[in-house]
This record gives sequence, structure tokens and C-alpha cells, in this order.
Amino acid sequence: MAPYKPQNFGDRLNTAASAKKAALEKFEAKSAALATVSVEKQAERMAAAAAREARAAERELAKQAKALQDAQAKAERQAAQAEAKLAEEARLLAESAQEANLEIERKAARDARYAARKARK
Repeated sequence: MAPYKPQNFGDRLNTAASAKKAALEKFEAKSAALATVSVEKQAERMAAAAAREARAAERELAKQAKALQDAQAKAERQAAQAEAKLAEEARLLAESAQEANLEIERKAARDARYAARKARK
């Protein structure tokens, strides 16, 4: 075992300075490594954010396209309903006109019978 050698104040200052210097070098080496890692992570985060924004824009586009498609389908349904309603109204009008014609023919036949009965008397 080495004999004990008392240190004077200067030796203790030198030892403390060299310990601080070693700790600083160790910290700088770590921070340099962390800086490259943090730059890589920042790049990854930015890429993920860009991808997220692209997906959001894509979803918004799909949503707008679906809304447009739904609006077109609704317009087509409304047009078909309007056309069906017009056809039904035309059919009802034709039936009404046919009924009116039948009623006029019945009345004319009834009037002719009445006139023939009057003529016989």
C-alpha cells in the first residue's frame, strides 16, 4: 500500500480542476451525441406531422367528395320524385277527364231516352 501523502492546497485545486474538466468533456460528448439524436428525432417528428397533415387533407378531400356525391344523389332522387309526382298528377287528370267524358255520355244517353219517351207520348 502506498504511503499516505498529504496534499497541499494547490494539489487539491489541480485535482478539482481536472475533475471538472473531465466532467465537462464527458457532458460535451454526451450533448453532441444527444444533439444528433435530437436532430434525428426532430426530423422524425416533422415527417410524422407532415404525414398526419397529408392524411387529414386526404380525409377532408374524401369528405368533400362524398358530400358532393350525396348532394348529386339527393338531387337525382328529388328529380325522380318530382317526375313521379308529375306523372301521377297527369294520370289522375286523365282519369278525371275520362270520368267527366263518361258522365257526359251517360247524361246524353239518359237525355236521349227521356226525349224518346216524351216523343212516344
